[in-house]
Amino acid sequence: MTDMTISPFAPAQFPTLPPLAGFEMATAEAGVKYKGRTDLWVLRGQPGTQIAGVFTKNKCPGAPVDWSRKALKQKTEDSRLVIVNSGTANVFAGQKGKDAVVETAHGAGYAFGVDPNAIQIASTGVIGVALDANKLVVKFYDMELIADGWEAAARAIMTTDTHPKGATSTAEIGDTTVTINGIAKGSGMIAPDMATMLAYVATDAKLPQNVLQDLLAAEVGPTFNSITVDSDTSTSDTLLLLASGAAEHVDIADSNDAALADFRRALHDVLFDLSQQIVKDGEGISKFVTIKIGGAMTDASAHRIGMSVANSPLVKTAIAGEDANWGRIVMAVGKAGEPADRDTLSIWIGPHVLAEGGQPAASYKEEDGATYMKQDEIVIRIDLGLGDGAATVYTCDLTHNYIDINADYRS
Repeated sequence: MTDMTISPFAPAQFPTLPPLAGFEMATAEAGVKYKGRTDLWVLRGQPGTQIAGVFTKNKCPGAPVDWSRKALKQKTEDSRLVIVNSGTANVFAGQKGKDAVVETAHGAGYAFGVDPNAIQIASTGVIGVALDANKLVVKFYDMELIADGWEAAARAIMTTDTHPKGATSTAEIGDTTVTINGIAKGSGMIAPDMATMLAYVATDAKLPQNVLQDLLAAEVGPTFNSITVDSDTSTSDTLLLLASGAAEHVDIADSNDAALADFRRALHDVLFDLSQQIVKDGEGISKFVTIKIGGAMTDASAHRIGMSVANSPLVKTAIAGEDANWGRIVMAVGKAGEPADRDTLSIWIGPHVLAEGGQPAASYKEEDGATYMKQDEIVIRIDLGLGDGAATVYTCDLTHNYIDINADYRS
Protein backbone atom coordinates (compact mmCIF):
# COMPACT_ATOMS: atom_id res chain seq x y z
CA MET A 1 0.00 0.00 0.00
CA THR A 2 1.39 3.38 -0.99
CA ASP A 3 1.23 6.37 1.34
CA MET A 4 -2.05 8.15 0.77
CA THR A 5 -4.72 10.11 2.53
CA ILE A 6 -7.25 7.96 4.33
CA SER A 7 -10.66 8.05 2.67
CA PRO A 8 -12.93 10.78 4.05
CA PHE A 9 -15.56 8.06 4.47
CA ALA A 10 -13.36 5.73 6.52
CA PRO A 11 -15.02 4.56 9.75
CA ALA A 12 -13.61 5.93 12.99
CA GLN A 13 -12.48 2.45 13.99
CA PHE A 14 -12.60 -1.14 12.84
CA PRO A 15 -15.75 -2.87 14.10
CA THR A 16 -15.50 -5.49 16.81
CA LEU A 17 -15.73 -8.86 15.07
CA PRO A 18 -16.07 -11.55 17.74
CA PRO A 19 -14.27 -14.89 17.54
CA LEU A 20 -16.29 -17.49 15.64
CA ALA A 21 -16.56 -21.06 16.92
CA GLY A 22 -14.86 -23.41 14.52
CA PHE A 23 -12.45 -20.87 13.02
CA GLU A 24 -8.92 -19.75 13.80
CA MET A 25 -6.45 -17.62 11.89
CA ALA A 26 -3.09 -15.89 11.77
CA THR A 27 -1.21 -13.25 9.79
CA ALA A 28 2.48 -12.84 8.95
CA GLU A 29 4.99 -10.59 7.22
CA ALA A 30 6.07 -12.66 4.21
CA GLY A 31 7.72 -9.77 2.36
CA VAL A 32 5.99 -10.49 -0.96
CA LYS A 33 6.28 -6.79 -1.86
CA TYR A 34 5.66 -4.65 1.19
CA LYS A 35 8.13 -3.97 3.97
CA GLY A 36 7.17 -3.59 7.60
CA ARG A 37 3.58 -4.80 7.29
CA THR A 38 1.68 -8.07 7.20
CA ASP A 39 0.82 -9.49 3.79
CA LEU A 40 -0.24 -13.08 4.48
CA TRP A 41 -3.41 -14.42 6.10
CA VAL A 42 -4.38 -18.00 6.86
CA LEU A 43 -7.90 -18.94 7.97
CA ARG A 44 -8.68 -22.47 9.13
CA GLY A 45 -12.18 -23.89 9.49
CA GLN A 46 -12.67 -27.03 11.56
CA PRO A 47 -13.37 -30.39 9.87
CA GLY A 48 -16.83 -30.30 8.34
CA THR A 49 -16.59 -26.62 7.37
CA GLN A 50 -18.55 -25.90 4.19
CA ILE A 51 -17.52 -23.29 1.59
CA ALA A 52 -19.47 -21.43 -1.09
CA GLY A 53 -17.89 -19.02 -3.53
CA VAL A 54 -18.28 -16.81 -6.54
CA PHE A 55 -15.38 -15.68 -8.70
CA THR A 56 -14.55 -13.17 -11.39
CA LYS A 57 -16.01 -13.48 -14.89
CA ASN A 58 -12.93 -11.78 -16.29
CA LYS A 59 -11.68 -13.98 -19.16
CA CYS A 60 -8.06 -13.59 -18.03
CA PRO A 61 -8.30 -14.83 -14.43
CA GLY A 62 -5.34 -15.46 -12.20
CA ALA A 63 -3.95 -18.90 -11.42
CA PRO A 64 -5.26 -18.62 -7.82
CA VAL A 65 -8.81 -18.25 -9.16
CA ASP A 66 -8.42 -21.30 -11.41
CA TRP A 67 -7.14 -23.32 -8.45
CA SER A 68 -9.84 -22.11 -6.05
CA ARG A 69 -12.69 -22.88 -8.45
CA LYS A 70 -11.56 -26.51 -8.48
CA ALA A 71 -10.88 -26.58 -4.74
CA LEU A 72 -14.43 -25.40 -4.07
CA LYS A 73 -15.75 -28.69 -5.52
CA GLN A 74 -13.29 -30.86 -3.61
CA LYS A 75 -14.77 -33.09 -0.91
CA THR A 76 -12.62 -33.53 2.18
CA GLU A 77 -12.90 -34.62 5.81
CA ASP A 78 -9.96 -32.37 6.78
CA SER A 79 -10.00 -28.85 8.10
CA ARG A 80 -10.48 -26.23 5.37
CA LEU A 81 -7.85 -23.56 4.75
CA VAL A 82 -8.05 -20.16 3.10
CA ILE A 83 -4.71 -18.54 2.20
CA VAL A 84 -4.47 -14.95 1.00
CA ASN A 85 -1.43 -12.87 0.15
CA SER A 86 -1.15 -9.24 -0.89
CA GLY A 87 1.66 -7.66 -2.89
CA THR A 88 1.21 -9.57 -6.13
CA ALA A 89 -1.92 -10.89 -7.84
CA ASN A 90 0.04 -13.78 -9.39
CA VAL A 91 -1.93 -13.16 -12.61
CA PHE A 92 -0.54 -13.42 -16.16
CA ALA A 93 2.66 -14.83 -14.72
CA GLY A 94 2.93 -17.89 -16.98
CA GLN A 95 3.98 -21.28 -15.69
CA LYS A 96 5.80 -19.67 -12.75
CA GLY A 97 2.50 -18.29 -11.51
CA LYS A 98 0.73 -21.64 -11.87
CA ASP A 99 3.58 -23.44 -10.14
CA ALA A 100 3.48 -20.93 -7.29
CA VAL A 101 -0.13 -21.80 -6.54
CA VAL A 102 0.62 -25.53 -6.48
CA GLU A 103 3.65 -24.98 -4.25
CA THR A 104 1.63 -22.79 -1.88
CA ALA A 105 -1.17 -25.34 -1.61
CA HIS A 106 1.12 -28.30 -1.03
CA GLY A 107 3.33 -26.36 1.38
CA ALA A 108 0.28 -25.33 3.41
CA GLY A 109 -1.18 -28.81 3.22
CA TYR A 110 1.98 -30.27 4.73
CA ALA A 111 2.41 -27.53 7.33
CA PHE A 112 -1.18 -27.61 8.56
CA GLY A 113 -1.97 -31.26 7.88
CA VAL A 114 -4.83 -30.76 5.43
CA ASP A 115 -5.76 -31.81 1.92
CA PRO A 116 -3.92 -29.34 -0.37
CA ASN A 117 -6.45 -29.81 -3.17
CA ALA A 118 -9.23 -28.36 -1.00
CA ILE A 119 -7.34 -25.19 0.00
CA GLN A 120 -8.70 -21.84 -1.17
CA ILE A 121 -5.92 -19.54 -2.41
CA ALA A 122 -6.11 -15.87 -3.38
CA SER A 123 -3.51 -13.26 -4.28
CA THR A 124 -3.95 -9.54 -4.77
CA GLY A 125 -1.65 -6.82 -6.06
CA VAL A 126 0.31 -6.18 -9.22
CA ILE A 127 -0.62 -8.19 -12.34
CA GLY A 128 2.24 -9.78 -14.26
CA VAL A 129 4.49 -10.65 -11.34
CA ALA A 130 4.77 -14.30 -10.27
CA LEU A 131 4.40 -15.08 -6.58
CA ASP A 132 7.48 -16.43 -4.82
CA ALA A 133 5.67 -19.25 -3.03
CA ASN A 134 8.62 -19.99 -0.77
CA LYS A 135 8.07 -16.66 1.00
CA LEU A 136 4.68 -17.94 2.12
CA VAL A 137 5.58 -21.55 2.77
CA VAL A 138 8.41 -20.76 5.19
CA LYS A 139 6.01 -18.63 7.22
CA PHE A 140 3.37 -21.35 7.55
CA TYR A 141 5.47 -23.23 10.10
CA ASP A 142 5.76 -20.20 12.40
CA MET A 143 2.12 -19.08 12.27
CA GLU A 144 0.21 -19.58 15.52
CA LEU A 145 -3.48 -19.81 14.68
CA ILE A 146 -5.80 -18.05 17.13
CA ALA A 147 -9.56 -17.52 17.37
CA ASP A 148 -9.50 -13.71 17.39
CA GLY A 149 -7.76 -11.96 14.53
CA TRP A 150 -10.24 -10.38 12.11
CA GLU A 151 -8.82 -6.86 12.11
CA ALA A 152 -5.29 -8.16 11.58
CA ALA A 153 -6.62 -10.27 8.71
CA ALA A 154 -8.34 -7.29 7.10
CA ARG A 155 -5.10 -5.31 7.25
CA ALA A 156 -2.98 -8.12 5.82
CA ILE A 157 -5.02 -8.35 2.60
CA MET A 158 -4.97 -4.61 1.81
CA THR A 159 -3.28 -3.12 -1.26
CA THR A 160 -4.29 0.43 -2.20
CA ASP A 161 -7.00 0.36 0.48
CA THR A 162 -6.67 3.25 2.89
CA HIS A 163 -8.27 1.35 5.78
CA PRO A 164 -9.27 -2.21 6.71
CA LYS A 165 -12.87 -3.26 6.07
CA GLY A 166 -14.98 -5.47 8.31
CA ALA A 167 -18.60 -6.12 9.24
CA THR A 168 -20.53 -8.40 11.57
CA SER A 169 -24.12 -9.35 12.34
CA THR A 170 -26.10 -11.96 14.25
CA ALA A 171 -29.16 -13.96 13.30
CA GLU A 172 -31.57 -16.48 14.74
CA ILE A 173 -31.93 -19.93 13.21
CA GLY A 174 -34.70 -21.53 15.19
CA ASP A 175 -33.87 -20.80 18.81
CA THR A 176 -30.12 -20.49 18.21
CA THR A 177 -28.14 -17.28 17.69
CA VAL A 178 -25.47 -17.50 15.00
CA THR A 179 -22.87 -14.92 14.02
CA ILE A 180 -21.65 -13.76 10.62
CA ASN A 181 -18.28 -11.98 10.26
CA GLY A 182 -16.83 -10.58 7.07
CA ILE A 183 -13.75 -8.75 5.79
CA ALA A 184 -12.97 -7.37 2.36
CA LYS A 185 -10.35 -5.50 0.40
CA GLY A 186 -10.83 -3.29 -2.60
CA SER A 187 -10.26 0.29 -3.67
CA GLY A 188 -9.49 0.29 -7.39
CA MET A 189 -10.18 -2.07 -10.31
CA ILE A 190 -13.69 -2.30 -8.91
CA ALA A 191 -16.58 -3.31 -11.16
CA PRO A 192 -17.55 -6.72 -9.85
CA ASP A 193 -19.12 -9.42 -11.98
CA MET A 194 -20.41 -12.17 -9.66
CA ALA A 195 -17.92 -11.24 -6.96
CA THR A 196 -15.67 -8.46 -5.81
CA MET A 197 -11.97 -7.97 -5.26
CA LEU A 198 -11.44 -10.18 -2.22
CA ALA A 199 -14.13 -10.76 0.39
CA TYR A 200 -14.35 -13.44 3.06
CA VAL A 201 -17.47 -14.08 5.12
CA ALA A 202 -17.69 -16.73 7.83
CA THR A 203 -20.41 -18.02 10.13
CA ASP A 204 -20.72 -20.61 12.87
CA ALA A 205 -24.04 -21.77 11.38
CA LYS A 206 -24.39 -25.39 10.27
CA LEU A 207 -25.42 -25.20 6.64
CA PRO A 208 -24.75 -27.59 3.73
CA GLN A 209 -22.70 -26.37 0.78
CA ASN A 210 -25.63 -26.18 -1.64
CA VAL A 211 -27.60 -23.99 0.75
CA LEU A 212 -24.61 -21.72 1.30
CA GLN A 213 -24.12 -21.38 -2.46
CA ASP A 214 -27.76 -20.47 -3.03
CA LEU A 215 -27.71 -17.89 -0.24
CA LEU A 216 -24.52 -16.30 -1.50
CA ALA A 217 -25.60 -16.18 -5.13
CA ALA A 218 -28.89 -14.53 -4.20
CA GLU A 219 -27.22 -11.73 -2.24
CA VAL A 220 -24.38 -10.87 -4.63
CA GLY A 221 -26.62 -8.94 -7.03
CA PRO A 222 -27.87 -6.14 -4.75
CA THR A 223 -24.55 -5.83 -2.91
CA PHE A 224 -21.20 -6.43 -4.60
CA ASN A 225 -22.60 -6.47 -8.14
CA SER A 226 -24.22 -3.08 -7.59
CA ILE A 227 -21.01 -1.16 -6.93
CA THR A 228 -18.36 0.32 -9.18
CA VAL A 229 -15.33 2.55 -8.73
CA ASP A 230 -13.76 2.58 -12.18
CA SER A 231 -15.58 0.03 -14.42
CA ASP A 232 -12.67 -2.45 -14.31
CA THR A 233 -13.45 -6.05 -13.33
CA SER A 234 -10.45 -7.56 -11.56
CA THR A 235 -8.76 -10.76 -12.69
CA SER A 236 -8.76 -11.93 -9.06
CA ASP A 237 -12.30 -11.26 -7.79
CA THR A 238 -13.17 -13.78 -5.11
CA LEU A 239 -16.01 -13.89 -2.59
CA LEU A 240 -16.21 -16.83 -0.18
CA LEU A 241 -18.79 -17.78 2.43
CA LEU A 242 -17.69 -20.38 4.99
CA ALA A 243 -19.80 -22.15 7.60
CA SER A 244 -18.04 -24.04 10.40
CA GLY A 245 -21.13 -25.88 11.60
CA ALA A 246 -20.22 -25.26 15.23
CA ALA A 247 -23.63 -23.84 16.15
CA GLU A 248 -26.35 -26.26 17.25
CA HIS A 249 -29.62 -25.36 15.56
CA VAL A 250 -32.40 -27.01 13.58
CA ASP A 251 -31.24 -28.90 10.52
CA ILE A 252 -31.42 -26.97 7.26
CA ALA A 253 -31.55 -28.80 3.92
CA ASP A 254 -33.14 -26.21 1.63
CA SER A 255 -32.20 -22.56 1.06
CA ASN A 256 -35.93 -21.71 0.97
CA ASP A 257 -36.43 -22.96 4.53
CA ALA A 258 -38.37 -20.34 6.49
CA ALA A 259 -35.94 -20.80 9.39
CA LEU A 260 -33.31 -19.01 7.28
CA ALA A 261 -35.22 -15.74 6.97
CA ASP A 262 -33.25 -13.93 9.64
CA PHE A 263 -29.97 -15.44 8.45
CA ARG A 264 -30.68 -14.08 4.94
CA ARG A 265 -31.23 -10.64 6.45
CA ALA A 266 -27.98 -10.77 8.41
CA LEU A 267 -25.99 -12.09 5.45
CA HIS A 268 -27.34 -9.27 3.28
CA ASP A 269 -26.41 -6.74 5.96
CA VAL A 270 -22.80 -7.96 6.11
CA LEU A 271 -22.35 -8.15 2.33
CA PHE A 272 -23.97 -4.76 1.80
CA ASP A 273 -21.86 -3.14 4.51
CA LEU A 274 -18.63 -4.52 3.03
CA SER A 275 -19.56 -3.53 -0.52
CA GLN A 276 -20.39 0.02 0.61
CA GLN A 277 -17.06 0.29 2.43
CA ILE A 278 -15.25 -0.66 -0.78
CA VAL A 279 -16.90 2.12 -2.79
CA LYS A 280 -16.35 4.58 0.04
CA ASP A 281 -12.64 3.73 -0.13
CA GLY A 282 -12.52 4.17 -3.91
CA GLU A 283 -9.13 5.38 -5.08
CA GLY A 284 -8.99 9.16 -4.82
CA ILE A 285 -12.60 9.45 -3.63
CA SER A 286 -14.05 12.73 -2.48
CA LYS A 287 -17.76 11.98 -3.00
CA PHE A 288 -19.95 8.90 -2.56
CA VAL A 289 -22.75 8.61 -5.12
CA THR A 290 -26.03 6.68 -5.02
CA ILE A 291 -27.80 6.30 -8.37
CA LYS A 292 -31.45 5.27 -8.30
CA ILE A 293 -33.08 4.15 -11.55
CA GLY A 294 -36.84 3.84 -11.96
CA GLY A 295 -39.32 3.58 -14.80
CA ALA A 296 -37.19 1.17 -16.82
CA MET A 297 -38.60 -1.72 -18.85
CA THR A 298 -37.11 -4.32 -16.47
CA ASP A 299 -35.00 -4.45 -13.32
CA ALA A 300 -32.09 -5.80 -15.37
CA SER A 301 -32.39 -2.92 -17.81
CA ALA A 302 -32.48 -0.45 -14.92
CA HIS A 303 -29.33 -1.98 -13.49
CA ARG A 304 -27.44 -1.72 -16.78
CA ILE A 305 -28.49 1.91 -17.18
CA GLY A 306 -27.45 2.66 -13.61
CA MET A 307 -24.02 1.13 -14.18
CA SER A 308 -23.64 3.08 -17.42
CA VAL A 309 -24.17 6.32 -15.51
CA ALA A 310 -22.03 5.17 -12.57
CA ASN A 311 -19.12 4.23 -14.83
CA SER A 312 -19.16 7.31 -17.06
CA PRO A 313 -15.89 9.26 -16.68
CA LEU A 314 -17.72 12.41 -17.72
CA VAL A 315 -20.39 11.98 -15.06
CA LYS A 316 -17.82 11.07 -12.41
CA THR A 317 -15.54 14.02 -13.18
CA ALA A 318 -18.50 16.39 -13.19
CA ILE A 319 -19.37 15.16 -9.70
CA ALA A 320 -15.75 15.67 -8.62
CA GLY A 321 -15.98 19.22 -9.95
CA GLU A 322 -19.30 19.75 -8.15
CA ASP A 323 -21.04 20.42 -11.45
CA ALA A 324 -24.71 19.37 -11.72
CA ASN A 325 -24.25 18.50 -15.39
CA TRP A 326 -27.46 16.68 -16.25
CA GLY A 327 -26.47 16.55 -19.95
CA ARG A 328 -23.77 14.01 -19.13
CA ILE A 329 -26.31 11.90 -17.27
CA VAL A 330 -28.61 11.93 -20.31
CA MET A 331 -25.68 10.82 -22.46
CA ALA A 332 -24.86 7.94 -20.12
CA VAL A 333 -28.48 6.79 -20.05
CA GLY A 334 -28.66 6.83 -23.83
CA LYS A 335 -25.41 4.93 -24.42
CA ALA A 336 -26.39 2.01 -22.18
CA GLY A 337 -28.04 0.17 -25.08
CA GLU A 338 -31.26 -0.22 -23.12
CA PRO A 339 -34.77 1.09 -23.94
CA ALA A 340 -34.91 4.82 -23.27
CA ASP A 341 -36.88 7.79 -24.56
CA ARG A 342 -35.55 11.30 -24.12
CA ASP A 343 -39.09 12.73 -24.06
CA THR A 344 -40.14 10.67 -21.02
CA LEU A 345 -36.86 11.00 -19.11
CA SER A 346 -36.66 12.84 -15.80
CA ILE A 347 -33.53 13.47 -13.71
CA TRP A 348 -33.08 14.66 -10.13
CA ILE A 349 -29.99 15.50 -8.12
CA GLY A 350 -30.98 15.29 -4.50
CA PRO A 351 -34.36 17.03 -4.16
CA HIS A 352 -33.90 19.12 -7.28
CA VAL A 353 -35.49 18.13 -10.60
CA LEU A 354 -32.98 19.01 -13.33
CA ALA A 355 -34.69 17.73 -16.45
CA GLU A 356 -38.08 16.41 -17.48
CA GLY A 357 -39.96 15.78 -20.69
CA GLY A 358 -36.84 15.96 -22.85
CA GLN A 359 -35.72 19.39 -21.68
CA PRO A 360 -34.37 21.27 -18.65
CA ALA A 361 -36.92 21.61 -15.84
CA ALA A 362 -38.45 25.08 -15.77
CA SER A 363 -38.20 25.17 -11.97
CA TYR A 364 -34.52 24.29 -11.80
CA LYS A 365 -32.03 26.88 -10.59
CA GLU A 366 -28.31 26.41 -11.18
CA GLU A 367 -27.48 27.79 -7.75
CA ASP A 368 -29.59 25.05 -6.13
CA GLY A 369 -27.67 22.35 -7.97
CA ALA A 370 -24.32 23.98 -7.22
CA THR A 371 -25.13 24.12 -3.51
CA TYR A 372 -26.27 20.49 -3.40
CA MET A 373 -23.18 19.23 -5.24
CA LYS A 374 -20.93 20.50 -2.45
CA GLN A 375 -22.20 17.65 -0.24
CA ASP A 376 -20.01 14.61 0.39
CA GLU A 377 -22.82 12.20 -0.48
CA ILE A 378 -24.75 12.69 -3.70
CA VAL A 379 -27.99 11.05 -4.82
CA ILE A 380 -28.93 10.97 -8.51
CA ARG A 381 -32.41 9.77 -9.40
CA ILE A 382 -33.45 8.89 -12.93
CA ASP A 383 -36.94 7.95 -14.13
CA LEU A 384 -37.22 6.62 -17.67
CA GLY A 385 -41.01 6.75 -17.71
CA LEU A 386 -41.30 3.45 -19.57
CA GLY A 387 -42.12 0.69 -17.09
CA ASP A 388 -41.71 -0.64 -13.56
CA GLY A 389 -38.04 -1.68 -13.67
CA ALA A 390 -35.87 -0.32 -10.86
CA ALA A 391 -32.34 -0.64 -9.51
CA THR A 392 -29.90 1.15 -7.23
CA VAL A 393 -26.14 1.25 -7.80
CA TYR A 394 -23.30 2.93 -5.95
CA THR A 395 -20.16 4.67 -7.14
CA CYS A 396 -17.77 7.51 -6.37
CA ASP A 397 -16.33 10.48 -8.20
CA LEU A 398 -13.19 10.46 -10.35
CA THR A 399 -10.48 12.81 -9.13
CA HIS A 400 -6.87 13.65 -9.94
CA ASN A 401 -5.86 11.46 -7.00
CA TYR A 402 -7.18 8.37 -8.83
CA ILE A 403 -4.74 9.12 -11.65
CA ASP A 404 -1.87 9.72 -9.23
CA ILE A 405 -2.46 6.43 -7.40
CA ASN A 406 -2.64 4.35 -10.56
CA ALA A 407 0.12 6.15 -12.45
CA ASP A 408 2.53 5.17 -9.65
CA TYR A 409 1.06 1.75 -8.83
CA ARG A 410 4.02 -0.38 -9.97
CA SER A 411 6.71 1.98 -8.74
